[in-house]
Amino acid sequence: MDFIKKNIWLILLVLWGLPLSYYRSKFRKIVYQTESWLINIKPYFIKEIKGLFGTLYPENKSYIKFRNFYLFYLMVYLLLLLLYIIFDKKN
Repeated sequence: MDFIKKNIWLILLVLWGLPLSYYRSKFRKIVYQTESWLINIKPYFIKEIKGLFGTLYPENKSYIKFRNFYLFYLMVYLLLLLLYIIFDKKN
């Protein structure tokens, strides 16, 4: 129980990060308009970043909905990472 109390931010960070690869894969498939799994290992980032912070397909409602969800997910992930760094230095 003491381990959980001391490492709660790390545990939350790991648990929240588990579905990251699935969400990123789904987002990349929408941005690059492909169903190929190979998009997950290709080093393309420019269009992905533009798609994340801009609007590549304004008429595509599923893209906009998933982009907003993915942005929210990444912001919570970043917040958990920052909290982990802050509280880990205090220990």
